[in-house]
Amino acid sequence: MSSLKGMSFTREMVRHELVVRRLTVTAVREVVPSITRVTLAGDELSGFAAEGPSDHMKVFFPDPVSGELSLPTVDAQGLRRPDAGGTIISRDYTPREFRPATGELDVDFVIHGDAGPASAWASRAAAGDELGIGGPRGSRLVPTGVGRLIIVADETALPATWRWLELLPDDIPVTALLDVANESVTDYFADDTARVSRLDAEWLSREDGAGQLDEALRSLAPIGSDTFVFLAGEATTLAPLRRYLRRELGLPAEQVSANGYWKRGIVNFDHHAPVDPTDPE
Repeated sequence: MSSLKGMSFTREMVRHELVVRRLTVTAVREVVPSITRVTLAGDELSGFAAEGPSDHMKVFFPDPVSGELSLPTVDAQGLRRPDAGGTIISRDYTPREFRPATGELDVDFVIHGDAGPASAWASRAAAGDELGIGGPRGSRLVPTGVGRLIIVADETALPATWRWLELLPDDIPVTALLDVANESVTDYFADDTARVSRLDAEWLSREDGAGQLDEALRSLAPIGSDTFVFLAGEATTLAPLRRYLRRELGLPAEQVSANGYWKRGIVNFDHHAPVDPTDPE
């Protein structure tokens, strides 16, 4: 293992009051064939804040049988099921864009072939439907001292990729390795050409076979001490990439952020869990 002394990156954490909000769908559109963007609005969005590129919130879905939307309450311990019961189905999502001036919040949903509850809801969502959100409970801001950003992401982390581009200073170059199902996903940024003009993106289609991410990441070496690396997506896919960065290249922990947004074969995976349980540090 090589040893690379990294810069001292600082990521400030800003805490927010935990609030559960009942919102209404005002617009639904297909961004690419496998990603649907749902716009939410409502008076309860007042005070909403998401200041970090990888903020996450709980999204609460109606019961697929009854159609009723049951929301948890908030107490000193956090979210709690209401005493009246009711089916509460939730998943974690990155707020793609919040527009305070118009009181609108965009959330992007990946439409999966397995038709899980979130995918099934988003595939038939329409204006007037209700949805609940809880949080974000806090925002981890972009790191200070970054001279370059490397992003490794799949479809679930494309909203976070967009937010990095939105929040990072314009003079910082961004390289992205984007692991997607097929070429149709490459139009995800088509409406944001000005914002993503500095993005050096390599789109890697899973239809072309496995192993591309590892090869592409290794091709970026050497990785300088002023480079911050953000990994997000399927946990088992990210584990060897994180191991390469941390163990082979010797990048310090504060230089690498690895985030398992989901894990193959596990329902409602806890994204706080380490992507590599054998090497959680």
